Amino acid sequence: MKNRLQQAVWIAITGVAILTAFDYLGWISISTSVLVISRWTALVLLLAYAGFRRSLTTWILVSMLVGSEIGHDWPQTAVQLRVLSLVFLRLIKTIVAPLIFATLVVGIAGHSDLKQVGRMAVKALVYFEVVTTLALFIGLAAINLSRAGVGIVLPPHASTEELHATRQSPADIVLHVFPENIARSIAEGQVLQVVVFSILFEIALAMLNKNARAPMLAFAESLAAPWALPPRGC
Repeated sequence: MKNRLQQAVWIAITGVAILTAFDYLGWISISTSVLVISRWTALVLLLAYAGFRRSLTTWILVSMLVGSEIGHDWPQTAVQLRVLSLVFLRLIKTIVAPLIFATLVVGIAGHSDLKQVGRMAVKALVYFEVVTTLALFIGLAAINLSRAGVGIVLPPHASTEELHATRQSPADIVLHVFPENIARSIAEGQVLQVVVFSILFEIALAMLNKNARAPMLAFAESLAAPWALPPRGC
């Protein structure tokens, strides 16, 4: 059943792509209703396939396609459904701080050798810097080659007010890294402050004896377990 459904999905996607290409190139005149029905047929088959697969990655991709199709066919309805995306983003922001805390606790306090953790941190920092620099160069190359935004004329009613940024001294930057209140940092979404607090907390936890840190480590492992386990079907 699953293999047949997968074949039907590929056939439907291929048919939709062919119909869209022929209509776009002007080879065959196809009504809009036929194109809409064909696209939604392919999406329904994709939803059925995602139900059988039970993979989080598949559900994310299918949801993106469904959202794009709703925005294309019924833009006004898509705007009204914006509340769903806002709810999703708020839920994501809710789990960021606990997930960071639990993951760092397990990663640092779970190792008795802090020197090994330090070496891993240095390697991770170097990797982050290299990948970030590479991403910046790729972005610069893409924007200079594509020239995206060139020739766009803003409407007359567009706001032209300049944003006034507050200049911070080096001392202010350092102070901003360290949280004054961890609950406030979580509520305001200050991820860097949460990370710094988590690292200091885990280093202190790792310096305790095994029996003293075991309850907190078990709690962190339980908190991080749902996000560390791969989804079923992957």
